Parts: sequence; structure tokens; C-alpha cells
Amino acid sequence: GLALTHVLEQNLQPDAGARLEAEKLVILLTDGKSQDDANLAAQTLKNLGIEIFAIGVKNADEAELKQVASEPLELTVYNVLDFPLLSSLVGRLTQVLCTRLKEKSNKENADIPGNMGPQLRPTDLKISAVTSKSMHLTWSPPLRPPKKYRVVYYPSKGGIPKEVVLDGAVSSLQLSNLTSHTEYLVSVFPIYDTGAGDELRGVTSTLPLSSPRSLRVSELSHNSIRLSWKAAQGATQYLVLCSAAPDGAED
Repeated sequence: GLALTHVLEQNLQPDAGARLEAEKLVILLTDGKSQDDANLAAQTLKNLGIEIFAIGVKNADEAELKQVASEPLELTVYNVLDFPLLSSLVGRLTQVLCTRLKEKSNKENADIPGNMGPQLRPTDLKISAVTSKSMHLTWSPPLRPPKKYRVVYYPSKGGIPKEVVLDGAVSSLQLSNLTSHTEYLVSVFPIYDTGAGDELRGVTSTLPLSSPRSLRVSELSHNSIRLSWKAAQGATQYLVLCSAAPDGAED
């Protein structure tokens, strides 16, 4: 899952040399079962019009390959027993790739001109009202209004990407149920009939959980004390720890 997300966020971007008007596909090669959820990341790529071919070697899970790959599976899923046998796929895979790219190109005769890239990219992403569990996104729409927006967000240090699909007339979104004190990467993709425009990216961190304040000590006796404090927002329970001060320590 993280590998596919990396491809989307890094390799398929204009900064990495990807051209907006070019057809895009991903070839996934694996020799084992995924250690995280690859289905959501794969679906995000496919929803953006990016075709996925899955090739398994040795202990690859064929059922998982079929979940990740694009349709039709008879053209996009391959499995071999060992790495040297990959050479047997070259001719077949080359033919299928060229044919699929040609078919997609012919189907999308109204390809977006390369010089329209800036017109198809939203701008001015603002992230505001950040709390420990939520944040608010706003952006300026591109000059050419999209059909939809696809917003993808996930923790920068690893995590399952989540996505929200919005109507093209909407240019704001509230993200909720986030993890506190965590850096999030956010991408906004404009979706057109002919494919996805350039993404708009941002990064911010949620706040740490709030702490109780104004601790007060009262009603001291030889074997008890009373504590009071101002409540922490959203807290459902408190853990109170106490220990004797070291000998000679000041109050």
C-alpha cells in the first residue's frame, strides 16, 4: 500500500517528469503478500485513470494480485514460479501494454493539451482550524472547473491513505477523526472526463491532546491530599500518579 502511495505522490507528478497529457500505468512486481492494505491505494490510482498491472513471483498471493490489478484481469495479472521466468512474460506483456495504451489514447480523443496544465490545477491550499482530531481545507478552483475533486490524506510517517470524493463545485472539506500530534500529507486532485489534472499538495500536523491545567493541592493531612484541576477538553478519564519525594527534596 505504501509503495503504491509513493508512486502516486512522487513518481507520477510533473516534478518527477510525468506529463499531464500522457497515459499513465503502473507495473507492480511482488514476491510475497502485502504487509499493509494495498487495496485502497490501488483503488485510488485506478479512480484517477491509472491502470495497474500486477506480477507475482514465488510466494505472491494471486488473490491479492487480482484485487490490486485493473480489469480485465486476464490481461493485467501474471504469476511465475521464480525470477528467471520473468523473461517469459516480456513479449506478452510488451504487446499488452502497447495495445492498452493505444486503446486508451484512441478512446480519449479529447486529450487535454499540454499547455493547459496550469489551468487544470487548483491553487492556494489553506489548512485552518487545526485541532488534535480535525482540520479544515480550502482551495481555489482551477480556471477550467473539474467534474470532481478527489482528496487523499494520510500520515507522513506511514499509514493507510484515505480519500474523499467531492463535487467539482465544492472547494472546501473538513477532515475529522484524525490522529493527534501527527503530520498529515494532503493532496487535492481535480478530475476531468479525460483524466486527472495536476494535484495540489499540503502538509500540516494535528495538535497534541490537551492537558489538564491549574493543578491545585488542598486539604493536606498526614496521609492524604486533595487535588483539583481544570478539565482537559475531550478527556473521558484521568490517570493520577503520585510518589514520595526523594529525601531532602524541597516541596
